[in-house]
Amino acid sequence: MSSAWLLPEHIADVLPAEARRIEELRRSLLDVARGYGFELVMPPLLEHLESLLSGTGRELNLKTFKLVDQLSGRTLGVRADTTPQVARIDAHLLNRRGVTRLCYCGPIVHTRPDGLHATREPLQLGAEIYGHAGLEADLEVLELALDCLKAAGVTELVLDLGDARILRGVMAGVAVDAARMSELVAAVGSKDASALDALAQGFPESTQLALKRLLSLYGGAEVLEQAKQQLPAHPQITAALADLAWLHSHLQRAYPTLNIGFDLCDMSGNAYYTGVRFAVYDGMSSDALVRGGRYDEVGAVFGRNRPAVGFSLDLKSLAGSASRQPLRAAVRAPWGEDPELRAAVRQLREQGETVVCILPGHEHEGEEFACDRELVAAGGRWVVRAL
Repeated sequence: MSSAWLLPEHIADVLPAEARRIEELRRSLLDVARGYGFELVMPPLLEHLESLLSGTGRELNLKTFKLVDQLSGRTLGVRADTTPQVARIDAHLLNRRGVTRLCYCGPIVHTRPDGLHATREPLQLGAEIYGHAGLEADLEVLELALDCLKAAGVTELVLDLGDARILRGVMAGVAVDAARMSELVAAVGSKDASALDALAQGFPESTQLALKRLLSLYGGAEVLEQAKQQLPAHPQITAALADLAWLHSHLQRAYPTLNIGFDLCDMSGNAYYTGVRFAVYDGMSSDALVRGGRYDEVGAVFGRNRPAVGFSLDLKSLAGSASRQPLRAAVRAPWGEDPELRAAVRQLREQGETVVCILPGHEHEGEEFACDRELVAAGGRWVVRAL
């Protein structure tokens, strides 16, 4: 029999030091988003399942916890991704005609972890632009994502760019069922040449050749020129390569030290994205800190097929890569019933100071806060002095 205090696998408490860091990141990153003009929304953790999963594909369905609403008898889902909810808010609650910039931060829950050491309860922060189909929105979202990581103190960033239209252009005109297409996407994403050969049996020879070539199209800016020469001159592929080159040019100027690469095989979230997509790494890990891109179809099921582009990240994961900040300085104060002492403590707190009162009997215990000053009685009044 398991102990009552044991938590489910891949679910963990967040203890004080880490919780402080995560909360500092949350405030800092939402402030960065506000500086770009993004408005904060707070969707609910639970929704009717059909609304929560509309237009998101099978992958999100498998990640979503389901339960029955005791009030209505309908099936509810615990959100595994916030973007569909934000799309619903844009389509139905705000219903604006022009550009809408929305950001959010809240927990999501997954039925299974994304990796061996991943949590099933990420704290997802994201930002989305609705209503603009041009690359200006893609660039703004990319810059916001990079500036968020910069605000978190993450250095040596690596940006990988790709585009969902490239595989679609390669497969244009080829009839393939959904199950086989899903396997093909997985083979391309994992660069599994043997699996891809088996799945491409019966395809036109030109399509088979393009799929093989696709597996080697990753690296620096030279990849774009190689793709022009090696892939079919399909309108979707041509447009995707031009858009990637435009973004590369602008990002190089704005972030001259940023390591920018291209992976035209990156198939993560294939059913989700409709255009440019990206992932940002810290250079020390194979797990992306940020993922995002364009998903123009996400609002179609809600009756408004608006252009949309955005990104999301897990604050818990980011906290592990972000630079550590020193503890905030605090004032140590004795506990007492003296009205002047209590007034002095209140005044310091009103001024924004952290004041830790030492409770009776605990005078010699260590403190978790960096108390560099103390409140002492001197000359008939309470004053702060350095420790």
